[in-house]
Amino acid sequence: MRILHLTHNYPRHNGDLAGAFIERLALAQVAFGHDVAVLTPSDAGTAGDVTRGGVTVHRVRYAPARLETLAHTGTMASALGSPVGLATFASLVSAQARAARRMAKGGAVDLVHAHWWIPAGASAWLARAGGGVPYVVTLHGTDVALLDRSALARALARRVLRRAAAVTAVSAYLAKKAAAVAGLEAGSIVVQPMPLDTRRLARASAGGGGVVTVGRLTAQKRVGWILDAVAALKGRGRPLALTIVGDGPERAVLEAQASRLGIAGETRFVGAVAPDQVAGAIGDADVFAFPAMGEGYGLAAAEALALGVPVVVVADGGGATEIAARGGAGRVVPAGDANALARAIDELAASPDARRLAAAEGARFKEELDADAVARRFDIVYHRAMAGRRLG
Repeated sequence: MRILHLTHNYPRHNGDLAGAFIERLALAQVAFGHDVAVLTPSDAGTAGDVTRGGVTVHRVRYAPARLETLAHTGTMASALGSPVGLATFASLVSAQARAARRMAKGGAVDLVHAHWWIPAGASAWLARAGGGVPYVVTLHGTDVALLDRSALARALARRVLRRAAAVTAVSAYLAKKAAAVAGLEAGSIVVQPMPLDTRRLARASAGGGGVVTVGRLTAQKRVGWILDAVAALKGRGRPLALTIVGDGPERAVLEAQASRLGIAGETRFVGAVAPDQVAGAIGDADVFAFPAMGEGYGLAAAEALALGVPVVVVADGGGATEIAARGGAGRVVPAGDANALARAIDELAASPDARRLAAAEGARFKEELDADAVARRFDIVYHRAMAGRRLG
């Protein structure tokens, strides 16, 4: 099968965090004998084709180099607040649609797999409008969150998702939200998370490392709640080390908060790490704390569980709650309650049963989210999509 992945996030070099999970899927599909290509926006003028691991990556120009900053960096949403940003975004969608249509008409593609309904799904929809090949859309999270804020986005999403040959989502939470907006049966959206790099998750946490969290340091991740919880535990005579993995605009604010709470000595900010270093960064954690709001899935929490680390998330954590609720290997606490978060961290850190359950559930996660297993499931989605049969 000739598969074209259409995405605004894909690794630009070894160790790049952008869309690393999509690359894992693409590489597994190559190993199965598929002809796999990726169509992704240029990064500041870096265009042309490159081959990574047997996957041909086509990088499409969409604006002058100084404006080609929307993709691969997680800053697309903020850029849309200006007229120039909106115009550049529209150019990106159009450029990817034209490139996808050319490839389809040239016979190089059997099926397009668009990641995020916007911008890639919209590009696939436009390309298909000219009589192109069928497309599959995978919902990852930020694209579905947009539907809560914009009537225009909801109207466009309905068109994109209804014309798709198949729709998948990385969590049941996202599938339910998207189905309600698009007027689809919730059961028609296939729930399939993206693959983990299970080779890097072979070790098991021995415990003793305190609390760890991984993620971009933005307001949505709510890392400040973890600082409040760790400070509360210290005040009760239960000091725990805290390791914060990731970087972002909230880092300086969080560092100041740790100092103000008197836990700067217990808190370590290690910055962003490459995907192949996540297991080492989580290390021998006692608990993985993940208070992010409205997560599409929470891949970092799944990685922690795969390492045998119990996880705690918040009730409005979206898809992440599906991870914590599995097999008794975690806790789901009320949103905004730092004391409840502190109690859950304390209980999990002190519980040998929690670690045993996490190790057992983590082993199942690694089987389910191995790249080969995920690629096989997408093969089923693709074949039924090409045959015109919706999965229910």
